Amino acid sequence: MHSRAKQVTSLFLPALLFGMLLLGACENDLNKIKEVSAKLVSQPIDTTRGVEVIYSDSAILKGIMKTPLMIHYAIAKPYYKMPTGVKVIFYDINAKETGNIVADSGVYRYNEKLIEFHKNVVCTNDKGETFKSDELIWDQVKKIIYSNKPVQMTTPTGNVMNGKDFKSDDGLLHPIMNQSTGVFNVSDMPTK
Repeated sequence: MHSRAKQVTSLFLPALLFGMLLLGACENDLNKIKEVSAKLVSQPIDTTRGVEVIYSDSAILKGIMKTPLMIHYAIAKPYYKMPTGVKVIFYDINAKETGNIVADSGVYRYNEKLIEFHKNVVCTNDKGETFKSDELIWDQVKKIIYSNKPVQMTTPTGNVMNGKDFKSDDGLLHPIMNQSTGVFNVSDMPTK
């Protein structure tokens, strides 16, 4: 009986070790499959050059977005990346340009209806005011443009305001800056 148990053990132990090796190999293969599929999901599904997107409301032109390169990522929350620059031109009801935003790069978050402008962002409004920041976000649903980064505003008369952050309507006509400082030109000197 002792030799039979020894014989079963001698057969069982190698089979057990072989099974453990196979299970370990399967687990590694599953991890590799998960890793490869995660990389594929984050890969772009479409790249388009020379893009021009028209924004309208009730068949009235509101704006045109132009970018030399747009890359589409189809993940749970799809987005379009514009790594080589982006420009948005705003128009009034008569198709007259009322302002624009230019940036080194941008991201269009389709489901959220947000356009993020990044690096060297410069935008102007109909009053000739210029806004500069490293980031501006255009929320098309709320119809606002804002930034959580410092913003500098320059008026046509040369006044300069700096703010910790920024929020305005999407026409940039009613800007609000928090913790702002500025340099203002005074043309009239008070008399004695």
